[in-house]
Amino acid sequence: MKRTYIKFRCSIYEKKLLQKRAERAGLSLSEYCRSSAFGNAVIERLSEEQLDHYKMLVKYKGNFTRIGNMFRKHNPKLASEVEQLAEEIRTHLYNFKRTK
Repeated sequence: MKRTYIKFRCSIYEKKLLQKRAERAGLSLSEYCRSSAFGNAVIERLSEEQLDHYKMLVKYKGNFTRIGNMFRKHNPKLASEVEQLAEEIRTHLYNFKRTK
């Protein structure tokens, strides 16, 4: 049980920055400051948008790995797989332009 207080002074900007970082890490301001003070790595959590982008990149990595494997094995379906992947990338890029 935590019973003792430690206080320190900081500017309003520094406090807001600490609060924002704590929020992004999913921690309270106290937990964030304690973790930082003890040298623990404080990892920010991904937003929903960042998580969606990460999942998309993982999918693309898998697709490119498959393409590389097909090149090595001289797979005849390679051309259609590459065309399908290119179309999917084109669709994502178009949607990205629309949201900007």
